[in-house]
Amino acid sequence: MSLSKTGVDIVLVHYPVINKIGETIGSAVTNLDLHDIARAAKTFGVDNYYIVTPYTDQQGLVAEILEHWNSGHGSVYNPARKEALELVKVADSLETVITRITDRQGKKPLLLTTSAQRQNKSLSYQEVRGRIKEGEAMLLLFGTAHGMAPQVMDMADYTLPPVGGNTGYNHLSVRSAVSIILDRLLGNREEN
Repeated sequence: MSLSKTGVDIVLVHYPVINKIGETIGSAVTNLDLHDIARAAKTFGVDNYYIVTPYTDQQGLVAEILEHWNSGHGSVYNPARKEALELVKVADSLETVITRITDRQGKKPLLLTTSAQRQNKSLSYQEVRGRIKEGEAMLLLFGTAHGMAPQVMDMADYTLPPVGGNTGYNHLSVRSAVSIILDRLLGNREEN
């Protein structure tokens, strides 16, 4: 069994997530999230980018988009996009993703959630970066809608601190948050 380059996988959770009044729901897959997060994942050396949705129509949508870019006209038209989208995998549950990674890595990955709100069990970006350099397998969980449902947050070993600026406004798109977090954890750092 060969270990991956970074040992870091990411997942975009579409179920279970919460809506703005805190109800558990499933959210729709968006084309932009597939493309932009795949491009960020490829840029920063993520091993796999999983989309979690139990809905067969949403799984079919992802398959159709991937087929166009991985083997259809899009693969010839934009080979760089094809290369990024080859990282995308679909799973019907988070448990399925964890099993796949555990089988591939030989051990269960460290589960790290993300949130726009500060959570308990937080690890700093510097601590996580150090663990990645030491070769620890990790799964970074990103939520859609208004965040991951409590049962997903409870599964986590740790949570990363929220991404934010110096204003009270904190409503980044998940695509932006993923890019910022991947840069903090896997990006090149200038040495002084």
